[in-house]
Amino acid sequence: MTAALPTFDWPALYPVLLVTAACFACLLLDASPRGARPGALAATGVLGAAGAAGVSVLLWDGPVTSFQGMLVVDRFALFFNVVIGAAASLVLLLSVGYLPRQGVEAGGYYALVLFATVGMMLMAAGTDLLVIFLALELMSLSLYVLAGSFRTRPEGNEAALKYFLLGAFASGFFLYGIALLYGATGTTNLGRLGAALAAPGVARDPMVLAGMALLLVGFGFKTSAVPFHQWAPDVYQGAPTAVAALIATGSKAAAFGALLRVLVAMRPLQADWMAVLWLLAALTMTVGNVVALAQTNVKRLLAYSSIAHVGYMLVGLAAGLGPGASAVLFYLGAYAVASAGAFGTILLLERGGEEAVDLGAYGGLAARHPVLALGFTVFLLALIGMPPTAGFVGKFYLFSAAIQRGLVGLAVIAVLNSVVAAYYYLRLIVYMYMREPEGAPTTAFVTPAAVLALGVSAWATLQLGLWPGPVLAVAQRAVAPLLP
Repeated sequence: MTAALPTFDWPALYPVLLVTAACFACLLLDASPRGARPGALAATGVLGAAGAAGVSVLLWDGPVTSFQGMLVVDRFALFFNVVIGAAASLVLLLSVGYLPRQGVEAGGYYALVLFATVGMMLMAAGTDLLVIFLALELMSLSLYVLAGSFRTRPEGNEAALKYFLLGAFASGFFLYGIALLYGATGTTNLGRLGAALAAPGVARDPMVLAGMALLLVGFGFKTSAVPFHQWAPDVYQGAPTAVAALIATGSKAAAFGALLRVLVAMRPLQADWMAVLWLLAALTMTVGNVVALAQTNVKRLLAYSSIAHVGYMLVGLAAGLGPGASAVLFYLGAYAVASAGAFGTILLLERGGEEAVDLGAYGGLAARHPVLALGFTVFLLALIGMPPTAGFVGKFYLFSAAIQRGLVGLAVIAVLNSVVAAYYYLRLIVYMYMREPEGAPTTAFVTPAAVLALGVSAWATLQLGLWPGPVLAVAQRAVAPLLP
């Protein structure tokens, strides 16, 4: 008898295939005899990324499993497809006018952004540790090259090198963790892994505990959780600002999506990983916010701010699977739009022919560019967690989940960290509205694509703050397939 060939449910890959098609279209356009303008390349990329988000909405009604159960397009994966597709679309729009000013080659850049987006989507949909690893590497390799897009700038080359070397070490830890778990359970499939760990005595196997620890090291690097965060400030500072926005939004969303799936499979070890995540959350919030106080480079400030926000999201995971998980999904969406808007504002500003990244460059910005300053203020208030923005609602849900779980001490640490964070965000707002300009004037290079991106980000930031109910309900339904 001939063994039956495996069948693939291609509808499960429609969102990923759309992004992949857009990627190859960008490469073909760039290779044409006349080349392609950044606007055409960005439009192609946005059609692919936004189209993938739209298709994900249409696929919402039913989960589809493909590739012998190694990929599943359930509501959880589709939610992340929408967040990642939106983040990638915003980055592509912001890149239209930014790349020519910085002398970055356009075709390869847009293709790499889309390849990274494919990896991010596959990470959230993967139900096998090997698929998650391959998707992680696809995303990471694309981001390593993108981080070094400023080839003539020493800080850009340094950022790419640090990101690559530390990322390679983290990938080694992650792969070794997979090997240990496979050796202990005989499978890399998350469903079968969870069933194996539920057997008496398996969850206390030293190989299983070591494997879980090594996986958390890999995820800690990808999310820039303390003490695996050292790469983030240098990479954010040296990489193109649009790439920093993609790392801060899409890559973190993908990493948290994969981490949630792994934690669900390791439910028999929940007491252990909850304790570890409690400690990581407290350290990440505190280190990120305290070190951000001393920053005068705005990109480094947002890098440490990003680390602190990872700590807030870890609070939700430390609260276990349930309300905390849905709160993390909501917060990822809120943080993505606010962070994309903040980085987008920075990349529009230049002083003396270079990016305006020094704090002094924002003195008097409200007088020269009032609309940009107003939008930047909205994004910064959202990152603080001030009402009526999405950041306030997201933090409320996260901290409430921790309190419901009895983690009152961790919730108090998170609130105190939010107070500390308010200082460095408000300091930037004070510079824009209450300080005189320092040195050469700051120039804004505003394009229609950037106006669209920042307008959508500001609208979403306020929309999620004023009417969070529908999105939170969607996040709860997205998490439901993972819970027992």
